[in-house]
Amino acid sequence: MPMDPLSTSTGRLAALRQAMRQHALDAWWLPSSDPHCSEYLPDHWNGRAWLSGFDGSVGTLVITQQCAGLWVDCRYWEQAERQLAGSGIALMKLLPGQPDAAITWLADQMEPGQTLGLAPEVVSWGVARRLQQTLGAKGIHIHAEHDLLEDIWSSRPALPQSPLYAHDRRYLDEAPADRLERIRQAMSSHQVDCHLISSLDDIAWITQLRGSDVVYNPLFLSHFMVEQHRAILFTSIDRISDEQSDFLHRNGIDIADYGQWLSYLSSLSSLRVLMDPEKISLATRKALPEDAHIVEDYQPSSIFKGQKRDREILHIRSVMQQDGAALCEAFAWIEDQLYQGSKVSEWDVDQALLKARAAREGFISRSFGTMCGFNANGAQPHYQPSAESHALIEGDGLLLIDSGAHYQGGTTDITRMLAIGQPNAAQCRDVTLVLKGLIALSRAKFPRGLPSPFLDPLARAPLWAEGCDYGHGTGHGVGYFLNVHEGPQSIAWYTPPEAHTAMQPDMITSIEPGQYHPGKWGARLENLVLTRVSEDRNGQQFLRFETLTLCPIDTRCLDLTRLDDSEIAWINAYHEKVRQRLASELDGNALAWLMERTTPLPAAAPLSL
Repeated sequence: MPMDPLSTSTGRLAALRQAMRQHALDAWWLPSSDPHCSEYLPDHWNGRAWLSGFDGSVGTLVITQQCAGLWVDCRYWEQAERQLAGSGIALMKLLPGQPDAAITWLADQMEPGQTLGLAPEVVSWGVARRLQQTLGAKGIHIHAEHDLLEDIWSSRPALPQSPLYAHDRRYLDEAPADRLERIRQAMSSHQVDCHLISSLDDIAWITQLRGSDVVYNPLFLSHFMVEQHRAILFTSIDRISDEQSDFLHRNGIDIADYGQWLSYLSSLSSLRVLMDPEKISLATRKALPEDAHIVEDYQPSSIFKGQKRDREILHIRSVMQQDGAALCEAFAWIEDQLYQGSKVSEWDVDQALLKARAAREGFISRSFGTMCGFNANGAQPHYQPSAESHALIEGDGLLLIDSGAHYQGGTTDITRMLAIGQPNAAQCRDVTLVLKGLIALSRAKFPRGLPSPFLDPLARAPLWAEGCDYGHGTGHGVGYFLNVHEGPQSIAWYTPPEAHTAMQPDMITSIEPGQYHPGKWGARLENLVLTRVSEDRNGQQFLRFETLTLCPIDTRCLDLTRLDDSEIAWINAYHEKVRQRLASELDGNALAWLMERTTPLPAAAPLSL
């Protein structure tokens, strides 16, 4: 029986090029995105993964008749190189601060008069505009009318329609109507008639409904339109229960079918429309009437949900206690199994974490696929083991575990290093430098409104001093039972310091510096922190971070001679807090593990300058 030509990446690439010739296209642009400009995608929109074979969460695939390239950042270089082997697609290493490298490459590859094709549903209006500006200047045309994958992907998965459920009212102190009122106040300041929202986490935040259309994300496919006197949720009507429908209507939200979104937009003639070009698809922009006046700005809802409310913070602190206790149980089990000589794999670690968390109140799911890598696997920042592919944890070295969970009371994200046997001096040096960076940023004080990218050097300075660095960002916002990655803040030096990136009180942000040696080992530590007002001085507020994450840092991975007294004091104070908050949640081996791992460190020797 002949092999299906679409069963391999090379066959799919050939089929796409044939479709390109049929539509008179010289190149094709295929990002990791969907009509909601999402980071994590339903299978229906995972065309880049289907075509290339690379299944990382982020990457842009560009195809011409002569060559093809996949642009990914350093988190995925090793994975992409492995998964693209033999595909005919070249790995293009995307460096920090070069988000439009693929656009520049296209401009160099294509000739005046040629045509680039793209599916307008999966390209943001902002990216499409940058493509037009760069390519149009060279006389290259853009055809954005048809999704070529529809021509060749016969087994394309259907759009998901998971059942919806409510974010439990016990964890909330305002209704959707209250949130809509805040959005409308922002709309009034922009002097607009309506506001279009396609980002799924914003819509879930507004409606206080959740779903499971996207793995690890409690979201559902939808669009949303807000006017001063009405709001409409566009989603699959069949999955909304009578109770949910009544709840939405009581809060001033009407319901329309998901498929009516683009046709509805054509009715917004002569209106002033507020949109975020990075969170709205080109298809949405094209569907608006020519006489609609577009007002561009960052979405108000993204600003509002970034600053957590008092009741949310209360529940998040409780969730951190439950999550930390679950981690202690899992880590104690791992170390006990290894001490007894049992075989433990990276996948076993993931399952132990899942089991411990699932037993805790309000648990919903993982918040992302667990990144658990021993030694060389830990050098891949986003490496994830699976039941079919994983390594045993044996010998000496470092085990990197980056994991998280969704609970009704909040979302967690934590990275810890575990010493396996006896880590070598170079490994302990790396973990110590990473910890020094985490401590430096954790105890920072800074003016309210400081652009978040400006904080990045504080975490990198200890690594830079040793000639080291890492290619990913240092921190991202974290949702409240929403996406584990959210804005508006981004602690990364290459993020443009725009107004919406300003640090404000009550934001939850990750701090996660790292250090990686491909093929050898990786080191990363991560806590979540809450931005709090520290003091008012001369009429200006200063902010500080409160560490929320509660789990011991394995001091067996450290070179204590590289820590000064203030850093050791920080570790001891943190471990005392962890011990006090978690001891009542644990017993047996887990409690004993907690007490041992939070034993105070001796004071540091004087520094030689």
